Amino acid sequence: MRALDIMTTPVITATTDMTIQAAARRLADHHISGMPVVDADGKMIGIVSAGDLLHRAELGTGAKRRPWWLDWLSSTRDLAATYVKEHGHFVGDVMKDRVISITEDIPLKEIADILERRHIKRVPVLKDGALIGIVSRSNLIRALGSLEPPHDDGSHDDAELRAAIVLEMHGQRWGLPKGSVLVKDGVVHLWGVINTEEEGHAIRVAAESVPGVRRVESHLVYPGVNISL
Repeated sequence: MRALDIMTTPVITATTDMTIQAAARRLADHHISGMPVVDADGKMIGIVSAGDLLHRAELGTGAKRRPWWLDWLSSTRDLAATYVKEHGHFVGDVMKDRVISITEDIPLKEIADILERRHIKRVPVLKDGALIGIVSRSNLIRALGSLEPPHDDGSHDDAELRAAIVLEMHGQRWGLPKGSVLVKDGVVHLWGVINTEEEGHAIRVAAESVPGVRRVESHLVYPGVNISL
């Protein structure tokens, strides 16, 4: 799946001359936490989010008054920018003009990586410079919820299941060797020594992810515990 498959369209947008109050109402009315800012030609020039409207003089939520010496150490540029964020009247005063964007053909894995790495909740989708959609974290969650579990026709035998489980763990430092995986009538028995609870969890999930597995029984132990196969 790619951005085109899950993006929201049409996109709720703002303009630079929209008042802060109007922008806040639009965010609230559409139950969104951010929206692109476009110019008269519809070209995206920024983005405004609820975070940009959080510290406002009207609400008494402005930045906490700091000791005079901290203000003295701060640059006038930073002080002026903070004042504008708290007192600006229009979206153009508070929006971010450096915006990360993607194209419609970018895979979902790359989108998830961008959202996580950049600590952002949404990313606009552009085509030939024009705004055509937006992908948010909620779009990715909805895409996940729309997927159906893999269909299993029940034709796997125990040897096939065992081989598939070992293959699923192949290349993982926490994976078990083939001799530590036993399958009987679709029930998987895991034997071996693990160092952490997380390793045991990963091994169990790997076994459960193989279609045809009926149940997983873990006999994994920590170092120093005697086991017998």
